[in-house]
Amino acid sequence: MTGAGTTGKRRAIQRGVGVALWRQIADDIRGGLAAGTLAGAEGRLPPEAALAERFGVNRHTVRAAIAALAHEGVLHPVHGRGTFARRQKRLVYPIGERTRFSTGLGSQARERHTDIFAGVQESASTEIAKALGLEAGSKVIRVEARGSADGVPVSRATSWFDAQRFPTIAEAYADAGSLSAALRKFGVEDYLRASTRIEARHADEADARDLRLSPGAVVIVTHAINVDMKGDPFQYSRTRFPADRVELVVESQGKTTVD
Repeated sequence: MTGAGTTGKRRAIQRGVGVALWRQIADDIRGGLAAGTLAGAEGRLPPEAALAERFGVNRHTVRAAIAALAHEGVLHPVHGRGTFARRQKRLVYPIGERTRFSTGLGSQARERHTDIFAGVQESASTEIAKALGLEAGSKVIRVEARGSADGVPVSRATSWFDAQRFPTIAEAYADAGSLSAALRKFGVEDYLRASTRIEARHADEADARDLRLSPGAVVIVTHAINVDMKGDPFQYSRTRFPADRVELVVESQGKTTVD
């Protein structure tokens, strides 16, 4: 039987599959920490030599994985003592009929802030047009935003809105600091989540930069459609959450699927 803090049997690391060995090891370490089967007393990881044996790689590859996780804030190397898991409680973010970043974190964070990176008019793809009930090629406003809690990035969202109905939504969002407040300027007093699709993947280069993650970190992605109180869709969004920082809790009565 394998207990916490032991290396256990050798883990299968796949070579020649286009995913760096250190990245696979980092993912395995994340999983072991989440399951409580890897770190021992005080959250200490096994020595590098033991991890190298566990994964069948050299110590340099293990160091690369540890360095990546330390950059993310998952691990904390202490000179002369070893490498420790940071005891960070993940934020719980509810996915419900009235999903709102401004209130979803509740008392879990002292400060919540949203940065608007861009507001660009573009032509809607087939997917976006279908989600918004528009003709393909219709003009939409793409808004890029990042949500932070106590100074730590916890979400990165790309949203699309009908340009005819919300021509200055990006500016209104940036001024108000809240999407709900910005929407009220366009007559949307309240809105509901119509559907949410959830998947997990590795962060791409842009998300790793904006969310301050190391290459290969896992993000949870939600594809969501919001509707006004008449049932008309007005926002389609793709939001990325760092899996090590945020836990999604689905409580929506709308349609939710998990890939």
